[in-house]
Amino acid sequence: MSINWQTLLVDSVYFLAAILFILGLKKMCSPVTARGGIVWAGVGMILATLVTFLHPHIGSNFGLMGIAIMIGTLPTWWFAKRVAMTDMPQMIAIYNGMGGGAAATIAAVELMRVTTGHALPVTVQTLAVLGAIIGSISFSGSIIAFAKLQGLIKKSFIFPNQQIFNLLILLIVLALGAFVVVQGASVTMIIIISFFVLALVFGILMTLPIGGADMPVVISLFNAMTGLAVAFEGFVLGNAAMIIAGTVVGAAGTLLTQLMAKAMNRSLGNVLFSGFGAAEGQEATGEGVEGSLKPIEAADAAIMMAYAEQVIIIPGYGLAVAQAQHKIWELTKALTERGVRVKFAIHPVAGRMPGHMNVLLAEAGVPYDIISDLDEINEEFEQTDVALVIGANDVVNPIARTDPSSPIYGMPILNADKAKNTIVIKRGRGTGFSGIENYLFYADNTRMLYGDGQKMAAELLQEAKSLG
Repeated sequence: MSINWQTLLVDSVYFLAAILFILGLKKMCSPVTARGGIVWAGVGMILATLVTFLHPHIGSNFGLMGIAIMIGTLPTWWFAKRVAMTDMPQMIAIYNGMGGGAAATIAAVELMRVTTGHALPVTVQTLAVLGAIIGSISFSGSIIAFAKLQGLIKKSFIFPNQQIFNLLILLIVLALGAFVVVQGASVTMIIIISFFVLALVFGILMTLPIGGADMPVVISLFNAMTGLAVAFEGFVLGNAAMIIAGTVVGAAGTLLTQLMAKAMNRSLGNVLFSGFGAAEGQEATGEGVEGSLKPIEAADAAIMMAYAEQVIIIPGYGLAVAQAQHKIWELTKALTERGVRVKFAIHPVAGRMPGHMNVLLAEAGVPYDIISDLDEINEEFEQTDVALVIGANDVVNPIARTDPSSPIYGMPILNADKAKNTIVIKRGRGTGFSGIENYLFYADNTRMLYGDGQKMAAELLQEAKSLG
């Protein structure tokens, strides 16, 4: 039996790329090795892309492949180099959507070939349809997520019987998909176009009512869906690299989505269908809350921290918006030089994408060993002199422990209210993404330092240094 050395080479490189994907993902489990993991996975993707030029089924389409690679590479390289860390969630959302759109496009090409007499086995055609549905939903849904994060869509759209209407659209999409599989070569182009259009519409309608507070979970979910769609289309094309890469991304995204939902003490169905956070950013009224908002000046706050034994800093999306991470790190170093023990506490859903706060702090140079997650640091708040909250809201709201009627009841929170003193840096009196009043702000041990996060951090730094 003769050996097709070309096919063997391609499959061998795909296998090597798969190993690099898995090892890269493993290295991403730790902040210390995450950068290396990204490089390893990137090398695997480059190898898989280059060896595809040698695939026996490619034919003579090298020019089109080269043009497509240039169109995809050059703009994204430019945008990735220029994007601010505050805009990273939007970039992740839109690039993830492009992956889903690519998978749906592959399915569209294969299904349209069926209408010209190119028969596909039923199993393969079923996988093509499933990849088309999932990829289309991920594509259009990610675009809406991008628009929400970018501020292009500033409110959630909710109308009566919305979930029933969305379910009806989904059922029609599934019915059309089943019809495409059953009819095979006799299916018409109109049916295929209607199938894709309605799948895209469902992705839009599914994402529109979801509030900004749930965007980290939504981004993670669409990431998992994109991976799954790519894996399905890998089976359609018989491409091992797509199957493995898609499966790895789909599995990792699914696990991350579950962890994010668990961190909010909510089911995935509740995240997708409850409309939670639709009233984001509304003005706080303080109705029904005991106590009052008590302002503090930067000089007094600096004194409290400078003479503390331990300070825990809790960053949120407000820190990202204010680009305050560098000033906060300078403040941390100034306090440490005075003998203050400073730590950072990160909630799993802080920011607008998984790991958002960790990336911001790493950019500023904050060492990994003083950054702790919720489970590691929560017990330390009772022995902490000052908890400094900058830009965080729902993840420190004690109502999550006490009020069963609250939408965030049962969500694990950082115990900032249990510190001896809590200082909250906040630009205004808005309630944040979820629209829920934060009872921490009214606590007896809480003081409000109003102003832009970066400006307030700079004032705290200056006042701390002036103490000598």
